[in-house]
Amino acid sequence: MTSPDSIILHRPLDMHLHLRDGDMLRLVAPHSAATLAGAVIMPNLVPPVTSVEMLAAYRDRILAAAGPDAATFQPLMTLFFQHYTEAQLAAAQPQLFAVKLYPHGVTTNSESGIHSIDAAEPTLKLMEEMGIPLLVHGETTGFVLDREAEFLSIYERLAARFPRLRIVMEHITTAAAVALLDRHENLHATVTGHHLVITLDDVAGGLLQPHLFCKPIAKRPEDRAALLAAALAAHPKLMLGSDSAPHPQHAKECCGCAAGVYTAPLLLPRMAQLFAEHGALDNLQAFVSDNAIRIHGLTPPDKAITLVRQPWTVPAVYQDSTGLKVIPWEAGHELAWRIAP
Repeated sequence: MTSPDSIILHRPLDMHLHLRDGDMLRLVAPHSAATLAGAVIMPNLVPPVTSVEMLAAYRDRILAAAGPDAATFQPLMTLFFQHYTEAQLAAAQPQLFAVKLYPHGVTTNSESGIHSIDAAEPTLKLMEEMGIPLLVHGETTGFVLDREAEFLSIYERLAARFPRLRIVMEHITTAAAVALLDRHENLHATVTGHHLVITLDDVAGGLLQPHLFCKPIAKRPEDRAALLAAALAAHPKLMLGSDSAPHPQHAKECCGCAAGVYTAPLLLPRMAQLFAEHGALDNLQAFVSDNAIRIHGLTPPDKAITLVRQPWTVPAVYQDSTGLKVIPWEAGHELAWRIAP
């Protein structure tokens, strides 16, 4: 049910989520488990998740950290891309959603990423034959504003070379990436909530805003406009993937600021506010759930979340009993929509 002042989202999903591990996992997992029916879990831990044993153990830790909402939260697990054999992929497949490819050194904990797309082709061929999706952090190591644009030709080559491989361009940030969606049947994409709202000017146009710094970095106003238009229209090949990426406060507010925006606690309210502001609330269900379910054939738990037009203030900080502190997106700001009690 949707009205100007409320909406019920059925089986909401986050198709790109970082939960980390240890104390951080225990702090942040309940925020996602409480409001989502499932999420695609990123594997770039230290060390990365590269085996069926590591994948199963990480899933168990996530569900333990999720608390009472674990029964209605489905972690969709991924392996960190490396050269896998058919036997290795077959062993993991019952618990595996996808394999995530990171080019070497492009983002947090990607030092084990691949150096050559050509060398990855044997594993990509196996994934195509076995129906395992490929998720890609699509950036080069070139000039920071051009890194995604420079990678688009690689997406085109992969889409043509492996036409039955379901490829997801992760956290797209440019108008050119949006346009690419319509050129290849097997290309899909996720977009974050914050890239629908901010531009590079918000990050570095005045005083540097470390809690808005992420990779890929926010781009130009015309790029944001293209992303927003596609999301508001619920483009059938576009899915919400928050890239919510928590770091301790001290790792963000320092020299060498870590890349990542922590959006999980306000993800759905902020998207409801955004879509309502543009008169597109009826398309939010497709953007946060239906598109992903159709693209990937998912069967998430039957979970319904009601959001209402009612102001609340985002906490300035989330912290645990150990002193671990994480600053969320929009910290201390008032939002117009909230999750109903």
